Amino acid sequence: MARINVFPIAIMLIISATTACVSDEPTDEIGDPDDPDSYGSEGSGVTINEPVYPTTHPRIYLSPNRDRLKAALDNKTPAATTFKSKVDAWVGGSDIWGFQAWYAALLGQLTGSSTYCTKAVAVVDAQVAAAESSIASGAQPLVASDSYLGVGEMIGDLALVYDWCTGKVSSSQKTRWLSYANQAVWNVWHPTQAKWGTRTFPWSGWSVDNPSNNYYYSFLRATMLLGLAEKGENSYGDTWITQFRQTKILAQLVPTFNADLVGGASREGTGYGVAMRRLWELYDFWQATTGEAIGRRTSHTRASMLAFIHQVVPTLDKVAPTGDLSRDSTAAFFDYHRNYLQELVALMPTDSVSGRARTLIDASSIPAMGNGFMAVYDFLYERPDVIKRSLSGLNTAYHARGIGELYARSDWGKSATWVNLIAGPYTESHAHQDQGALMIYKGGWLAYDAVVGSHSGLDQRTTAHSLVRIDSGGSPVTQVAATTSKLAALHQGPGYVYASADVTAAYAGKSAVGKVHRELLFLQPNAIVVFDRVTSASGTSQTWQLASPVKPTISGSSATIANAGHSLKVTRISGGGTMSTYSYTADSDYSSGYRLDEKVTGGDIRYLHVMSLDGAVSSTTSAGTSAQPGVTVNLAGGGSATVKFNRDTVGASLTMNGTTITLGAGVDTLPN
Repeated sequence: MARINVFPIAIMLIISATTACVSDEPTDEIGDPDDPDSYGSEGSGVTINEPVYPTTHPRIYLSPNRDRLKAALDNKTPAATTFKSKVDAWVGGSDIWGFQAWYAALLGQLTGSSTYCTKAVAVVDAQVAAAESSIASGAQPLVASDSYLGVGEMIGDLALVYDWCTGKVSSSQKTRWLSYANQAVWNVWHPTQAKWGTRTFPWSGWSVDNPSNNYYYSFLRATMLLGLAEKGENSYGDTWITQFRQTKILAQLVPTFNADLVGGASREGTGYGVAMRRLWELYDFWQATTGEAIGRRTSHTRASMLAFIHQVVPTLDKVAPTGDLSRDSTAAFFDYHRNYLQELVALMPTDSVSGRARTLIDASSIPAMGNGFMAVYDFLYERPDVIKRSLSGLNTAYHARGIGELYARSDWGKSATWVNLIAGPYTESHAHQDQGALMIYKGGWLAYDAVVGSHSGLDQRTTAHSLVRIDSGGSPVTQVAATTSKLAALHQGPGYVYASADVTAAYAGKSAVGKVHRELLFLQPNAIVVFDRVTSASGTSQTWQLASPVKPTISGSSATIANAGHSLKVTRISGGGTMSTYSYTADSDYSSGYRLDEKVTGGDIRYLHVMSLDGAVSSTTSAGTSAQPGVTVNLAGGGSATVKFNRDTVGASLTMNGTTITLGAGVDTLPN
């Protein structure tokens, strides 16, 4: 990591000290709006202006947005009215959880009423005074708690109020505020030298160099906003701008995202990964302030909008429950998810995918923010100018290969069947041991991540996921962090999506595990064939497992899961043992959930299952040979499909309507 100079020496930028000429979007969108690779990096179809820094307050965000926001207030749009009512209540003394002083500062700028800035300044000054008191007593201030996780909120709040209410901040307050804020940000980037007052308080430096971690976005927020707010008034302004733009975004985040997060989204999962909305907000505030569309320096930004649309299940009220879900274990669509898409739409308002995202937002279970502290974002990102487009214009499958997730659905209606297969990097602390896991949704969960039924949302074990578990010595063999599984094959054709996942690497060469492959054939709309190749050492056992919110009904070699007016019939064609059920409530962390288990003695096992939704499969017949196990699936609506899998290597053959298709190794690039 490139380090900035030691406190208090500043790095000075030589830049033109003129007022920024700001645009809402890049100057020339000449890329293909349906091709993510034609956007997002220098020389890739978008002209990106170099930054120009305003010289007078208010510097941040308002210049290109003031008229639009003021018009919304004057016209009393629903979002503006709600936002103003929340701010007025807060100024009047109401305690609104998570409310930030900068919300009032924003309203003060737009209305000209000093009441708002008076309250905002008092709140920030109280933060600074409390910090000064802690420092004087030889302790660290609150901003240092939890490895500086809150620095973005606290110092960002200070910076915006400093900028937007500058006329209400006294000279002595400005000195005190900046002294405290600069020390906080300096401590973030110098963890071993961090100090408060005369005492040194070293800390771990957790994720200061990891752009894929949610802490990083908090660090960036404090650094960027403070740098912009104090530029030209304190030498640290240029120091933090250099640290944010050059050292962290251009030299670290952009190359990391371009290398590791192709296809968008976050390796932390959908719980902690939604923190990327704070990164999108920084991109937007930076662009509005300096004219530089910094978020378009990487294709990850636009790709994340596509990935997120596919992560939302067809009923538009939940997201794929991957990774730790500490806030809400059910992965219900929430204000944060609404904001995630709002921010991305604002960054690319003329992009066709933004029109589809706006359609999803408006049709979702959260058509407006439900929490007072989030009302500001409906106000900031009320964008009726973005032309709505049908979701049906998107492909029904998406591969976010940087996070190792494949999403496929039968169509873009709310009653569609949705399928998810996981195979990729396992590199973040909030990720789970879920390589090879399968999830199925139709109207509600039929096969899911069991943490949905937990209290904590934090069960990372293989036992919580729909995969083939290997036990050795009576305990599950764990998947290992810092490993990368792979999708060895991916093909889509008329009426089908085929994928082959090799997750052997997730076990990091443990002697108990020889091979773990999972192949999936989604016969759209309502039939899924799953073939597993698993080899484990002598003395192990294997359990083919499927987690579900309801108890499966077992009849011989079949089990039926019924939920939300739909059913999933699981039929074992070959491999596997006697079907049984396990209740997750045997673990005190769980309040609900079951698992369908088929346990066998370890060895070189092949499992073949057919899953039928809502009676779509009328019958199945074993097909193929020992070298190429297969099944013929007869469809209730007429027609059939025969699939034969290679026993030991990636690949299969599919015969549909008299035509045989060879499904070999190799990952196709799917259309958007």
